[in-house]
Amino acid sequence: MQMLMNDEKIDLVALDAQAVRASVELTSRVRPADLSRPTPCLGWTVYGLLAHMATQHYGFAAAARGDGGLAQWRLRSLGDDVVASYRDAAEHVLEAFAADGVLERSFPLPEIASGIAFPGRQALSFHFIDYVVHSWDLAKALGVDVEFPPDLLEVALDVARAVPDGETRRAPGTAFAPALAWTGESRLDQIVAILGRSPRWPGSTASSRR
Repeated sequence: MQMLMNDEKIDLVALDAQAVRASVELTSRVRPADLSRPTPCLGWTVYGLLAHMATQHYGFAAAARGDGGLAQWRLRSLGDDVVASYRDAAEHVLEAFAADGVLERSFPLPEIASGIAFPGRQALSFHFIDYVVHSWDLAKALGVDVEFPPDLLEVALDVARAVPDGETRRAPGTAFAPALAWTGESRLDQIVAILGRSPRWPGSTASSRR
């Protein structure tokens, strides 16, 4: 992970934007009847997943500006137009991350660790892997496919492998469930299995914490 954080050849801003735009494209397919569908995130419907994703966009955008207030991370309502609300949240964080020097900033992320500021590259990697995986979550819930280019998936795999595993993932409120065994050729399936999701969902009862 440290190598990834220091490798300036990896354009995390561009990769993150690809992942976020994939989530926007998937959200554009959501219809009112889809909002109550279950997702691979334990206990979350499509609406709950989108509300979480939108909230995280605003939280990370605030962190990019140096705002470490926990209020920025409180779950937001998506209002009457869920698709438009999610799109606005996505554009908000993309604009924040496109600012000059964002990777050199320090990001206060109180939802992850109180009183600690993370280097910009590391913070971007957190957001990036979330939206690769949450795009997969949403695609699964809608019964459609999501595809990413191979170079994006290789970086996402490195980030996923760097997430600590073991008993820490069994604690209440943790972002990911323990890693699952994986066999196959799909790099995206490998990534989600490392982060506690079953590539066979909903055929398997295994699901992630969030």
